[in-house]
Amino acid sequence: MEGTLQSLTSQERDAPPQPAPQRIDPRTKEEQVADFLREGIISGLFPRGSRLKQADIAERLQLSITPVREALKLLEAEGYVTGNSYRGACVAPFDASASEEVLELRLLLESRLLRATCEKVSAQDIAELRALADEFEQAFNVGDRAAARGVNYRFHRRLYSIAAMPQTLHFVQILWARYPFDLINAVEGRGQEAAREHDAVLAALLDGDASAAMLAMRRHIESGWSLLKSA
Repeated sequence: MEGTLQSLTSQERDAPPQPAPQRIDPRTKEEQVADFLREGIISGLFPRGSRLKQADIAERLQLSITPVREALKLLEAEGYVTGNSYRGACVAPFDASASEEVLELRLLLESRLLRATCEKVSAQDIAELRALADEFEQAFNVGDRAAARGVNYRFHRRLYSIAAMPQTLHFVQILWARYPFDLINAVEGRGQEAAREHDAVLAALLDGDASAAMLAMRRHIESGWSLLKSA
């Protein structure tokens, strides 16, 4: 028995290191396609009013038509796209008249999500958020505003997904479909300001200060809106 234990210990010592476990994506293919399209619409990859061709999207993602079709139905319900029997799905135009109401709802729901995130966030979560915040800042620094908007979407979605409040996050994503991210991030100087605001949120999370994190997020949302109104 002792020889067997020694043999096993030797084998374990000589074995190559095992790769770190990979994060398993729990989302369905439909949800992954929907998230890809949300990011693409917010970043401007798919401009407002442009047509979304199912076959092109399926080919780009190397998927069948079915999850793409179902994702577009979901995005139509959320308000990201509009259906048309002749042209197919198109990216929904921006409705400026709804923005003030959307702003107030964002402040309410995103504060609730962030409070829950503060209760559940881990060191690994903060490291991933820090990497996204750095990627956002770098994209703006090199002048790639579309990439920055896409990373900004991923940063906020990752931040709120930690809260484990899927229904609230769903409603927030509906609000994002109606918010002028493209116009706000086109304002000169917004990138550097937004990067500092992301840093403030992360610093509060690292300190475990939910009140400070919520205040920092409120300022982040309101500053972008104020900058757009004064532009």
